Amino acid sequence: MSDGVDASDRMIDDWTRKIQEQAQRYQAMAARVQEISVTERSPDNTVEVRINSKGLLTGLTISDSAQGKSMSELSAQIMRTVQTAQSRIPELLQQAMVETVGAEDQTAAKVFDDARKTFPEPPEETTDGAAAERDREMRFGPEEDEEPTPPPPPRPRPNVRRRPPEEDDDDFGGRSILS
Repeated sequence: MSDGVDASDRMIDDWTRKIQEQAQRYQAMAARVQEISVTERSPDNTVEVRINSKGLLTGLTISDSAQGKSMSELSAQIMRTVQTAQSRIPELLQQAMVETVGAEDQTAAKVFDDARKTFPEPPEETTDGAAAERDREMRFGPEEDEEPTPPPPPRPRPNVRRRPPEEDDDDFGGRSILS
């Protein structure tokens, strides 16, 4: 009977060792994912962005050459550059996962699939002005070439004549209702 107990002990020890090794691989993967940072530049080097593994903007540099651009053009360029940087995250996640937990790990595959859905390829730049027109539709301020609309003139205040307190017909005897 001792052979059966010894075999069970070895099986449990082997199972425990495999679980501990897998936990260490997941911890290594988590550490690698935390270290992921992507820096991307716009095609004309006007904008540089840095994002973390979650796709959050951690750095933004706008060069002096951006002064000649309209705000809508610059903001669109920033967004395209951020999206380009974010689109690199799935590839970097996959690389970290393959190197730590392996390509066949189901949990890693799920994380990679979710990252691909969250950070798809950025939209292609169009030269026909369609992207600029879409950006313009989302603006809340006046266009740069438009004259700002002047505010409406103030409305005249009605001429209200107040009765002196002794003429007020209230039930408070001329006292405030708050006292």
